[in-house]
Amino acid sequence: MKQLKVNKNYLLLKNWWATIDLTNYEKRYFNREIISFNQQLFRLKERKIRIGAYGKSGVGKSSVLNSLLKKDILKTDIINGTTREIQAEEWNIKDQRLKSIELLDSPGFDFCDIKFPDKIYSSINHSDIILFIVSGDLNRNELSEISSFIKDGKKIIVTLNKIDLFTKIELEEIIESIKLKLPKDLSIPIIINHENNLKNYLTKIINQHGEIFLTLNSLQSADKLFLQIKEQRLKRKQKLAQSTIGKFSTIKASTVALNPFILFDIAGSFALDTALISELSKIYGFNLKGESTRKIFKNISINNLFLGVTQVGVNTSFNLVRKIILLTAPLTNGLSLLPYGPIAIIQAVIAVHSTKILGKLAAKEIFKRSKASFIDPYIMIQNINFSEPEIFKHINIYLTKRNLNNNFVSFLP
Repeated sequence: MKQLKVNKNYLLLKNWWATIDLTNYEKRYFNREIISFNQQLFRLKERKIRIGAYGKSGVGKSSVLNSLLKKDILKTDIINGTTREIQAEEWNIKDQRLKSIELLDSPGFDFCDIKFPDKIYSSINHSDIILFIVSGDLNRNELSEISSFIKDGKKIIVTLNKIDLFTKIELEEIIESIKLKLPKDLSIPIIINHENNLKNYLTKIINQHGEIFLTLNSLQSADKLFLQIKEQRLKRKQKLAQSTIGKFSTIKASTVALNPFILFDIAGSFALDTALISELSKIYGFNLKGESTRKIFKNISINNLFLGVTQVGVNTSFNLVRKIILLTAPLTNGLSLLPYGPIAIIQAVIAVHSTKILGKLAAKEIFKRSKASFIDPYIMIQNINFSEPEIFKHINIYLTKRNLNNNFVSFLP
C-alpha cells in the first residue's frame, strides 16, 4: 500500500515538473537546483532514502557512520578535519521496506579549509533525515545550524557521540541540557551512539516512516525550486508590468489633457483602463475575457474610493470647466483661456496617478486569480494525511515559514 503511495507521488511530481516550461536562461540560472531536484526525484522513484551526518569538526561523524556500516570505510583520524568533502556509502539493513539507504558523511561545518561550504550544507539539507552529531553539550554555533534545519522543515536526530569521555552523571546532565536548548514543541530525539542504539532507532523509523520522509523531502525539494522559479519570473514580470502601466499612464495623460469633450474623455479613459487590465493579465499568464476585465475594473473602482472619484467625478468637473472656458473665449477676447493649460496639466497628473493605482491593484487581483489556476507542490504537501502528527510536526514549521515569507506581494508593480 505504501509503495503505491510512493509511486503515486512520484508520478504526481514527475507530471508537475513536465508542466514547468523553463526558458534557456532559467535552465542555466537554476542549474544546480534543477540537478538536486532531479536527483531527489530519482531517489523517490527508486525508493532510496538519504541520511546525512552533520556537525562540527571532531565530533566523530565518520566513526558514527562506520559503526552503522560495521566497516571502517569512511576515513577517520585523531586530527580534526579528516573529511574534506561529501562522501556517500550504501547501508543495508534487514527487513527494510525501501530499496536502499544512502549515508552521507560531511566535513565539519566549522572547518575553515572547505572550498564550497554552501554546497556541503545544501547536500545535507537535501537529505531525508539528518543525523546531527554532537560530542557534548550544544554550543551556540551548533544550535544555530540546528535552527536552520528546523526552519527548513528537516527531520533531525541529535546523536550524542564519544560518551566514554563522560561519567554516567555527566552524560545525564548533558542530555538534559540539550533537551532544554531544543524547541519544546518538537520531538527531536537524542540518541546515544552506544552499541546498537542508533542502528535500532534508525531501523525502526525507516521501516515505519521511511516512505513518508522520502516523499515529504521530495515534495519540499520541488516546492523550494518552484518558489525560486516563481520569484525570478515575478521579478521579470514586475519590470514588464511597470513599463506597461507607465505606457498607459502616458497615453491617458495625453488623451485627457488634449480632449475637450467630456463623453469622449470618460469613454476613452474607460477603454484605456480596460486595455491596461487586459495587458496585465497577459503578462501574468492569466488571460481574461472582456467581461472578466470589466468586472475587475468595476470592483477596483468601487472598492477604492479615490480611484472611483478621480476616474469620473474629478475629471468630469474639470472637463465642464474646460468646456465653459472654450465657449466663453470669444466673449472675453481669449482671456478665459489662460487657466486652460494649468487645468489640463492637473488632469494629466491625476490621470497618471489614478492609472498607476489601477495598474497596481489590477496586477494584485490578477495575481490572486492566477494562483488558483494551477496546483503547486505546496498543495500536495498539505494534502498528505499524517497518521502520527507528533512525528511530522517539523513539516508544519516549513509550511508556516513558507506562507509568511513567500506571499510575493513585494514583487508586484
